[in-house]
Amino acid sequence: MRLRPLSWMNVPTAVLYGFLSLFVSILHNVFLLYYVDTFVSVYKIDKVSFWIGETVFLVWNSLNDPLFGWLSDRSFLSSQKSGAPISSPEVVLKRLRALMRNGPLFALSFLSFWVVWARPGIQFLICLCLYDGFLTVVDLNHNALLADLAVSEKDRTRLNFYCSLFSAFGSLSVFMSYAVWNKENLFRFRLFCVGLAAFSIVGFSICTWFLKQRFESEVKIKDEKASMLKELYVNQASNSQEEKLTFGEYLKQLSRHRNFVWFVSMNLVQVFHCHFNSNFFPLFLEHLLSDKISLSTGSFLLGVSYIAPHLNNLYFLSLCHRFGVYKVIRGMFYLKLLLSLIMLMAGADQVYLLCFFIASNRVFTEGTCKLLTLVITDLIDEDFVLNRRKQAASALVFGMVALVTKPGQTFAPLMGTWLLCVYTGFDIFQHDALHDIVLTKEVAEPNLAWRTAIRQGCFYLLVFIPITSAVLQLLAWSQFTLRGKRLQTIKSLRQSTAQESLQDIKAI
Repeated sequence: MRLRPLSWMNVPTAVLYGFLSLFVSILHNVFLLYYVDTFVSVYKIDKVSFWIGETVFLVWNSLNDPLFGWLSDRSFLSSQKSGAPISSPEVVLKRLRALMRNGPLFALSFLSFWVVWARPGIQFLICLCLYDGFLTVVDLNHNALLADLAVSEKDRTRLNFYCSLFSAFGSLSVFMSYAVWNKENLFRFRLFCVGLAAFSIVGFSICTWFLKQRFESEVKIKDEKASMLKELYVNQASNSQEEKLTFGEYLKQLSRHRNFVWFVSMNLVQVFHCHFNSNFFPLFLEHLLSDKISLSTGSFLLGVSYIAPHLNNLYFLSLCHRFGVYKVIRGMFYLKLLLSLIMLMAGADQVYLLCFFIASNRVFTEGTCKLLTLVITDLIDEDFVLNRRKQAASALVFGMVALVTKPGQTFAPLMGTWLLCVYTGFDIFQHDALHDIVLTKEVAEPNLAWRTAIRQGCFYLLVFIPITSAVLQLLAWSQFTLRGKRLQTIKSLRQSTAQESLQDIKAI
């Protein structure tokens, strides 16, 4: 199976697939940067409403991934093994229809944040849940396509390459937004957001339409045999009761999937570390570097942390193609451990090394997160083979991974602030996080020892969290066996199963 260009236009399907990442990232990066500031500083939401909204959002954010994954893929989870399988192009078309519908709705939900249309507390809760709901549907179907469009490691790496490339372009919306952001007057910022949303809507519609036409034409030309098998399957289904797996039975199957269990254990730590870096990046800059670097240098480090992971991932993907995803990720864990130990021995006074470590720690950690999508697609293949499924439950596996690992998003700020408070007595929540958590001069000057303790506490957090994370991840990753000959065997079995039903129909 090879990635081939579209027959009627000189654009490979992998490029169109990557474009979908652009239409998500240009909106999501702006959302992450401004939604809290907008509601707190502009709409003046009260603290109780804010925390209620965030709490409800936390629950919804954790549950909607497996919920939408189950609704999307439950038709594939039949315990009956006889009959013709659901064809691969039919699955791909189902994903594309979902993206065609929900992509524009995701863009419209993004716009709902920037205009006041209800009381701040109510609008905050509704906007967050709507936005995350559509974002989840888009992400699940887009990620599932990575497993459904290709099976070989080479093809999936190419698809992921274009996703990283266009996500890097999407990060530029953050830099553009600085030119129009003004808390006192949101008019220009609102126009900017409308332009981004319009671009995203048009892009989603065009790309999904082209991909949809591609697979519909493939079906018309190549699946005459598959159509006959499907008719036989439908006739057989009408005469026999097909038993569907319940969600509980599916969970039992997943709990026996050894590699899945070890992967989510490792990924939980990875999600924790990624969000820890994001949450405490301003704090580290303020207390470790603010008096040693210029404001422009701090802004540069912050900007690099947004765009560099996507660009860095392009190189990592080339390494994955040469050495395999498992070895590259293991190497990243060893690199994280080595850099952290070097930083610990060097101490907090090495300014240039500290700048490099703070930036690289976030860049390499985010880069590892992006490579894990390829591992999940391999787990989808193994789940397909081990449980003899008619069709891979791609969206559901992605949803179950998110269910187990998303608590790491909550653990990161809770554990970080708790450790900092225990060690130094410094309570981050007593300060304005929207202004980089700056200690006022009146508080800081009388107690130099306290400032030194905070600085030392931040440094220990900066180095010991990566060290602990790397050790735990290396232990879990060493138990992961879906690599080498086993991985090739799994892929061969899945490819042979797909070819039995329809030769090369899934090629992109």
